[in-house]
Amino acid sequence: MSEDINQEDTVSDLTSTIDTYFAAWNETGAPRRAELIEQVWAPAGRLIDPPLTGEGHQGISDMIAAAHGQFPGCKFRRVSAVDTHHDQLRVAWELVTPDGTVAVAGTDVGEIDDQGRLVRMVGFFGPIPA
Repeated sequence: MSEDINQEDTVSDLTSTIDTYFAAWNETGAPRRAELIEQVWAPAGRLIDPPLTGEGHQGISDMIAAAHGQFPGCKFRRVSAVDTHHDQLRVAWELVTPDGTVAVAGTDVGEIDDQGRLVRMVGFFGPIPA
């Protein structure tokens, strides 16, 4: 029975981590974005999306800032539960324009370290091809 409780706690903690990850994506202020990134990313973390790659806290922040330049006023939102096994996770998201239109949707697949921090996150845009 206690294993189930621990698993639930782990999923809850990981969901909080992912929600903070998306909060960092939505933060336009560099100082606050840096705080959020430091909360959930390992120092040598690597964020990989089709157009860009960010390495380390500053590289990840710079990558997010570039996305704000490309999609001004848009916000990311998590649209699935966080699916996890071992130290791996996946989560679905949407990037929504200020009027509520979905500009891009996708899935992130990631890895966490033994402290629950993100080590690597790889983004895929759109649905999985047939």
